[in-house]
This record gives sequence, C-alpha cells and structure tokens, in this order.
Amino acid sequence: MISLINNPNDVVTEFIEGLVETYPGLQYLDGFPEVKVVLRADISAPTYDKVAVISDLILMRWEWARACSCWICRDGMLTAAICGDVFASPPVASILAGIRAVTGPMGCLLIVKNYTGDRLNFGLAAEEAKAEGYKVEMVIVGDDCALPPPQGIAGRRGLAGTILVHKIAGAAAASALSLSDVAAEARHACGIVGTMGVALSVCTLPGQPKSDRLGPGKMELGLGIHGEPGAIVADIQPVDLVVSHVLNRILSEETNYVPIKRGSHVVLMINGLGATPVMELMIAAGKAVPILLLEHGLAVVRVYTGSFMTSLDIAGFSISIMKAEQAILQRLDAATKAPHWPVGVDGDHPPAKIPVPVPPSRSTKSDEVLSRPQELNQQGGALEIAIEAATLAIINLKDSLNDWDSKVGDGDCESTMSRGATAIQEDLKKY
Repeated sequence: MISLINNPNDVVTEFIEGLVETYPGLQYLDGFPEVKVVLRADISAPTYDKVAVISDLILMRWEWARACSCWICRDGMLTAAICGDVFASPPVASILAGIRAVTGPMGCLLIVKNYTGDRLNFGLAAEEAKAEGYKVEMVIVGDDCALPPPQGIAGRRGLAGTILVHKIAGAAAASALSLSDVAAEARHACGIVGTMGVALSVCTLPGQPKSDRLGPGKMELGLGIHGEPGAIVADIQPVDLVVSHVLNRILSEETNYVPIKRGSHVVLMINGLGATPVMELMIAAGKAVPILLLEHGLAVVRVYTGSFMTSLDIAGFSISIMKAEQAILQRLDAATKAPHWPVGVDGDHPPAKIPVPVPPSRSTKSDEVLSRPQELNQQGGALEIAIEAATLAIINLKDSLNDWDSKVGDGDCESTMSRGATAIQEDLKKY
C-alpha cells in the first residue's frame, strides 16, 4: 500500500465524510454510505424553482475533492453529483435518489460521460424517474479526439471538455431557463468541444501497486479518464512537440470532430491529470496559445489552466478546445460562487502579450562600459586562464554537487553554481 488510507473499500465513504465537513455548502443524502450522493445543502426539491443539473462525478476518476467543491457548492454549477466506487459507474438506486432529492417542478438535466456503464445506469434511472412523474433529460458528452473514426464500439469518450459543458449548463439553469432550453445549450456545447490527453505515467488504484505499463522514457497519447490505454505510446518528447501534436489531432480536418475553422475564436483548457505540477501546466498553456494562433489561425479568447478533471495520480495533461461563440462566452463568464472555478478568467484574452519595459535605473551615473583593467593587461592572460579553469571545474562537478546537495538540501546546488560559472565565462568575453 502506498496511499494514506484505511481500507481501500471505504475510500469513497470516508472521502465524502471529510468533504462535507470541509465545505459547509455540501451535504450528503440520508442512506449514506450505501447511497453516495453529494448535493447542495441549500436545495429542497419541492421548492427548487430552477432546472437541477446532475452529473456522474465518480470518485477517483477525477480529483473528486476539487470536483465537488468546484462544481456543486453554489448556484451556477452542478446541483448534485452521484458517486460510484473507484472507477465504477454509480448504481441506478443512487442516481434515482439524487434525482428525487434536487428535482423540482422545472425538471432535471443529467450530464453523462460517454461510457457504457454510465449511459446504462443513468438511462435506467432517468426512465424510472420519468415514470414517477419527474421531468428528466439526459445529455451525453463525447469530446475525445484521440480515437480515429469509426470511433470504436462505444464512440468518443467523455473527457475534460465535460467541465466546460457543466459550466454552460449550470449557468443556463441559473438563468431560470426551461429544461428543454438548458438541455439544448448543453448539447450544443458538447458538439463544439474536443479533448485529447497525454500521460507520462499510469494511475495507481488505492491499495494496489503502481503499474509499469508504459516503461521508462515513454508517454501515452489519447488516454481515457479511467487510466485505460491510449491510442499511441511513444518516446517522451519536448512539450512544444507534444502540444503541437495534440492540437493537430483535435483540430484535424480528417476526423472533423470539432467544427472549428481558421479565423475562429476558441476557448483553451489545459487540465492536469493529478500529478502534474502547475509549472508544467503553465508551460503547456504558454506554448498552446501561439501554436493555435500561428499554425491554426485561431484566436484564443479564454484560457483555463489547472486540475479540473484528474485521473488519480497520473502525470500528464489534457487539452480541450471549444469554439468560442458569444453565447458560450456569456455562460462561461457568468458568476458562480463555486470556490475553485477560475473566476479571474472573466474577459477577452489579449491577442498578444507585450512585455512591460524594465524600469530605468534611478542612478544619475552613466552606464560604465566594461573594459579590461590595466592590471590584467600587464599580467597577460594568466588570470583569464585561471578564471576559465575555475568555472570549468565547477561545471564538471555537476553530478557530484547535486548528489551531495540532495543529501543535505534540495539537490539543486549544481544548477545554481553552473549558471553562475557560465555567466562568468560569458562576462570574460567582454573584458
């Protein structure tokens, strides 16, 4: 066991217990832990006067703690989430209980990722709810762009683009639209978004050993959210090439998965898969924007970067591209109190980032031009040779310095020393 848990069979239940203690805006249904349904604490089904939006946020399929706190807590996002066991679809009984708990006279929209178990169980629950008199509609999200046509048996999988569909549907519901109108906006959003992921590792199920399916130095392109194998396994490449390949796949005219043509405005989402540092996600975002502009002729008007839909502890990220129609942007920009939605992204993305000029020095002295001191001229090149030898000695100690520093510090001593030695070598050329 490599996880800080108790019994692996209890992780879902114990997670929910901690979740509702952390976020006062959340509550779970009576019947817990068998019925694992998390919902907004301020909702009462008989009096709720808006369309309820429910999704199948399965624990450990994504980073559920972030998903629940981000997508449920307040108006403008999900109304409830139904939880299954690890990488398993929630049972029909739990889904039906969730529908009953939050659905008022306006009805309920189920947003379901395109996986066989999810579609089957949510479909059965929807039919039972309709038989009881509830107004229910279901929208299927299949934004995967990794699988070539004919898309396999089940079709395109539901990936991180689902989060954008959640936001659009939640904002539409908060605007007091009818069930048919909310469903129509959600379905339209599903048709204009595409996603593809890349992973450097395989996820670890709670209490189980980590898989070595990929092997060292390999990456997987086109994986699913349950850690299932991707479309291609290849050698790890620089992030520029990876981002370019993924964008080419999403925007491929051959597959025509998303109706995005040159000259369009788009929304970009860089989504971490669970074990990817924010630094790497930001690097990917910084590379994706100019690639979309220069190689595909697309203007990026919104950028969302973070861990929105993770897959346990996978190292990697997915990229989602959505066509940025004006009505879509209004829904994405609509206010929500969900604590983890990136509220700072609330306006048009500038077409280019121009660096701010470095402020001039307040010193009144004129800049001095570096010149070789008289003493160096008199000594010939002896001192220069000595300095060069010292800098080379530092650079050649790379492995040893980092190894020594890793035993007493953070293992970056040589990185710092090497940069300093290299800077001195460059300065010598100016003397």
